[in-house]
Amino acid sequence: MPLLERLAEILEPSDLLTAAGDTAPYLTDWRKLYHGEALAVVRPRSTEQVSRVVALAAEAGVSIVPQGGNTGLAGAATPRSNGNNLVLSLERMNKIRALDAANYTITVEAGCILQQVQEAATQADRHFPLSLAAEGSCRIGGNLSTNAGGIAVLRYGNMRDLTLGLEVVLPDGRIWNGLRALRKDSAGYDLKHLFIGAEGTLGVITAAVLKLFPRPRERASAFVAVASLDAALALLGRMRAASGDGLTSFEMIPRVALEKAIAHVPGSFDPFPDPHDAYLLIEMTSSRENSGITAVAEEALAAAMEDGLVREATIAQNETQAAALWFLREAVVEAQRAVGASIKHDVVVPLSAVPAFIREATAAVEAAVPGIVVYAFGHLGDGNVHFNLLQPPGMKPEAFLAEMGRLNRLVHDVSARHHGSISAEHGLGQLRNKEVRLYKPAIEFELMERIKLAIDPKGIMNPGKVL
Repeated sequence: MPLLERLAEILEPSDLLTAAGDTAPYLTDWRKLYHGEALAVVRPRSTEQVSRVVALAAEAGVSIVPQGGNTGLAGAATPRSNGNNLVLSLERMNKIRALDAANYTITVEAGCILQQVQEAATQADRHFPLSLAAEGSCRIGGNLSTNAGGIAVLRYGNMRDLTLGLEVVLPDGRIWNGLRALRKDSAGYDLKHLFIGAEGTLGVITAAVLKLFPRPRERASAFVAVASLDAALALLGRMRAASGDGLTSFEMIPRVALEKAIAHVPGSFDPFPDPHDAYLLIEMTSSRENSGITAVAEEALAAAMEDGLVREATIAQNETQAAALWFLREAVVEAQRAVGASIKHDVVVPLSAVPAFIREATAAVEAAVPGIVVYAFGHLGDGNVHFNLLQPPGMKPEAFLAEMGRLNRLVHDVSARHHGSISAEHGLGQLRNKEVRLYKPAIEFELMERIKLAIDPKGIMNPGKVL
């Protein structure tokens, strides 16, 4: 019996999509850089259905491409163009299975939208700290598969740090139930870490046990103009020392990004009367009421201003003002789409190397393409710089994008000199899976390929990604 007929026996008609109009949204990535083909899009509603789909695909020699919210930036969730694929969307596996407030854990299916998990935690007077621009549409399975980071890694860590257990359908259809809500378990290899960050190349993550934290009761949000990137780094150390573990976010925004946001994103504004080259969006939080966290931020910023590190600063006095400041951070991301072609980099270097990396990479790309606009922003608190490049005024988008390979090499060479990585939180997908071999030792790929062969000997799980 043909594969599609066998799939129709185990799925609802609305969960097996074959018409071109129905499958099209699943066959291209969010940035429209990659387009693929598939025999069908399947949307199972349970782990058991995922298991049966994967087993049938393995028997038929058809590849599986897991997909969550399809908001990734590296093409990992887009099938290849050979058409011998099934896109397995987890969007209908969106239940919160359990919330254990006493254990500070929540067990969720992979298709849960990140914001849904955040809200469920809040309703239980708990906090799930992963936060990123796509949180209203990205799904937990994708967050796990890319080891997502976001704006709170400085305090809480990335998705690998936030996960206690996983449920995974293996490439032969068997189910590994590793949904353990334990903070200590040294009984053998910690298998969940094979699948977190693997971008669907080793199995299909169907559910996870995630860590929760005390819900923040107070926060202090500040928008700060700094004298230089070196001053920003010095200020980071001061704010961490002043707040203990209360420093949650430390985001970097250059002047060019703020100007683009003001010009292209309604609601954006300049917090200060005079322009400055570099800004920071800083947030401290506390789980205690009347914690004095705002006073701590004020005192630390005042001292830094006296010492010449800070030029201007404003601290939100209420939630409305805080939301307005954070709107600017999201507007910086959105504004790039309005100004033409862009070439994006998701670089991470040690904190101490961030200023030097930005200076050296900027000089390299400006020398290579005169007039290029460097749009470097991101998570200074954890060393993750989104070193994006915008086309020069008057240059055609296609001509600029033709320079992508050369510019990527320049930026990533600088990152390598500073002992960094070419992917901090976006993953490799099919965007960086070849280039990464220039920067990682061959023995690492040998080990990764051995793991891939051991778990997925037929090579059906998301082929062409990562490796």
